[in-house]
Amino acid sequence: MTDQQLSLATASYDDGDVDTNPTRNPHLADLVARRYSRRQLMGGMSAMTTAVFGGALLAGCDDDKQDVITVSDGVNVQTQGGRVVTLTATATDNASTTKFTQVSGPTVPVIASGNSITFTAPNVAQSTALVFEFTASGGSGSSSARSTVTVLPATLAFTAVAKNLNDVVTVPSDYQVTVLYRLGDPIAASVAAYANDGSDTNFAQRAGDHHDGMSFFGLAASGSAPDTTNNTRGVLVLNHENITQAYLHANGPSPSPRPEAEAIKEIEAHGVSVIEVTRASNTGAWSYVQGSALNRRITPNTPVQFNGPVRGNAALRTLYAADGTTGRGTINNCANGYMPWGTYLTNEENWAGYFRRTAGDAAVRTATGNAKQNVSLTRYGISEGRAGNYGWTTVTPSDATSTVFARWNATAGASAAADGTADFRNEPFQFGWVVEIDPYTQTSTPRKRTALGRMNHEGCMAGRVVAGVRPAFYMGDDAQNEYIYKFVSATPWVAADATPSDRLATGDKYLDTGTLYVARFEADGSGTWLPLTFGQNGLTAANASYAFADQADVLINARLAADVLGATRMDRPEWTAVNPVNGEMYCTLTNNSSRTPATTDAANPRAYTDPKLPQGDVVNADPPTSAQATRGNANGHVIRLRETGDTTEATGFTWDIYAFGSGADLDPTNINLSGLDASNDFSSPDGLWFGLPSNASGQVAPVLWIETDDGAYTDVTNCMLLAAMPGSVGDGGTRVVNNTLTTAANSTTTSTATTRIGAAPGSKLKRFLVGPKECEITGITSTPDGRSLFVNIQHPGENGGPANITSSWPANQAGAVTSPTRPRSATIVITKTDGGVVGL
Repeated sequence: MTDQQLSLATASYDDGDVDTNPTRNPHLADLVARRYSRRQLMGGMSAMTTAVFGGALLAGCDDDKQDVITVSDGVNVQTQGGRVVTLTATATDNASTTKFTQVSGPTVPVIASGNSITFTAPNVAQSTALVFEFTASGGSGSSSARSTVTVLPATLAFTAVAKNLNDVVTVPSDYQVTVLYRLGDPIAASVAAYANDGSDTNFAQRAGDHHDGMSFFGLAASGSAPDTTNNTRGVLVLNHENITQAYLHANGPSPSPRPEAEAIKEIEAHGVSVIEVTRASNTGAWSYVQGSALNRRITPNTPVQFNGPVRGNAALRTLYAADGTTGRGTINNCANGYMPWGTYLTNEENWAGYFRRTAGDAAVRTATGNAKQNVSLTRYGISEGRAGNYGWTTVTPSDATSTVFARWNATAGASAAADGTADFRNEPFQFGWVVEIDPYTQTSTPRKRTALGRMNHEGCMAGRVVAGVRPAFYMGDDAQNEYIYKFVSATPWVAADATPSDRLATGDKYLDTGTLYVARFEADGSGTWLPLTFGQNGLTAANASYAFADQADVLINARLAADVLGATRMDRPEWTAVNPVNGEMYCTLTNNSSRTPATTDAANPRAYTDPKLPQGDVVNADPPTSAQATRGNANGHVIRLRETGDTTEATGFTWDIYAFGSGADLDPTNINLSGLDASNDFSSPDGLWFGLPSNASGQVAPVLWIETDDGAYTDVTNCMLLAAMPGSVGDGGTRVVNNTLTTAANSTTTSTATTRIGAAPGSKLKRFLVGPKECEITGITSTPDGRSLFVNIQHPGENGGPANITSSWPANQAGAVTSPTRPRSATIVITKTDGGVVGL
């Protein structure tokens, strides 16, 4: 809906019959149903909003006293939080100056243009009046009038998108999608446009593949200085988690031994992009700036440095980094974190699969006094016999001194130095960390923050920062039956650090010293943060399962330490998000095919056979084939917790499950526990993000965005993005779940689990977007005003290849293509046609 303006200089009055206001306030036709004399038509004021359009009531003036300044009486209109409001006024021609002034209500920033002001209504807890006064002045005096804009609480004011299997991004009808930044797009002025036929090279200066976690950092109108309020210019930082190997090469990948050029391309297509993005105006089109001096790619080959307790540890020593203080790059970067001091955290997730470890390695480590490493490598999934993803170690480099391929072979050389400085046996210990990047300084070196522990890191989201209180950072370890963690800094927050001169030094201050905790969830809805501190609770050299040497050893082997402490095994903890109003932390538990009735607990209460809809097949294979049912917690859930005393320093919390993923037509008693319907059912929640407190989507009742990465429901719909307005921990009740699971042998096991479940989401959870074929929806951020939402579409058409293209997205987003086009992961921008806050 576009803004409309009523003019009282016309002969009749019409509100356009646009009735989007659910209240019973009078229509404009009622407001203006009065007699107006000729002299009352000398001036006027009109009010426009995207929800209600208000007319003006004019004060009179005397025809014989044309020097009297006259403006209108005020108007009363209503709108909702997040809607764009425009007030326009007129005065008699002899007024020399005019202005609007807000005289009451929560202060809102306005954009003035002539005799008009435009602002976005804030969110409110209850009906709230904003009063604006328009004043016109001249040599003989002045006149003024007031208008009242009554703001109602925001709602998810869009029609839910239907589930579908289309090959485009589908959003509500009053929204639009712009494709911004695609696989292969050049980020240096000298780099040619992407041919998208497998011939392209130099991915160190092109967009990588599998766009993932992402944050927007505002830029000043000119230069590279931060401006956290700018909505039309910024730096977008995003992860490139993985690759769709088949589409990167002309005819798909060559077999091993791999060609050097193909392997270089694949390695460089991983990592992180830092790019400048701009908008032509507050309502114009978004684009990225190809030749910006701020642009850069951080790939697995980019130099990095280690900080924190593990810096310089013997486990980090390699042929490349003999002193254990530096390394190369980052890989399999999934979720992210925006730091309060203006930096970006990228998180290394499924990094273990990239390493080769051949038979006999364990014996060599044992013989050289490193038998403990065998326990560690196995716990992190690097067992003997692994070939390593994509066969990079099979490349014979053209430069005999190069180690960019050999580094992925973690096999210990039998004749090499036992300290690891002559080979890459220790290279796996250089990965699994949180990595901090300064988006504003192109020459800065990324820092791996070892105090936050080593695992399959997903998100690392900061809790609310409060002056004088030590901040916390929440993390998930994305693998079946792994844990949820938080790191509490040793340093209390100082407000001045929100705008530091040296952002990475500020990261040193808050991220290099502190305590790493792991969560234990109790059946009664309480929980405990258990400290991973050397010398406490069995984390000692005397521990039977793994002899910890020191705090660095605990952090390198955070999983082993959490095992010892008895943390709660979760259903694949992925992204974390923190409600900016009440500080509650949400975490997606995507799914868990290994969850059984016997291993359910209060925080992970479901284990069932989930039939592929609508067939209802019974499992008869192990594991089930893609055409059959899935088992365990196939659809996942979203858990949330509230810290004791609402402080990030707490060591206790309460918890419940916000929502359970499920098809709408599954068993409402034991599977569809949240009562989902066709407008909001989902499976495998993954990405998670709250709207920003700088706009209505992050105020009072913040919007929670939920992205899916689904395997159990993709016969019904492509992956999706949902918007929610969740309540708070404890707003629901207790449920008993009766689990029934059919095994591969068609035998049935059952159990019961009592869990804590939030209030049914109902209409406060809606499907906002459905992606193209075979994609994952992941990565999300917005401008400070919430009027531009950035979303990543990962691996569309991932099941195809050059000879069998299964998706043509994003080439087809603007319309059908004449022939199949290779799909590309891409960043999109979603805006509302009326310019309001996205989702509201």
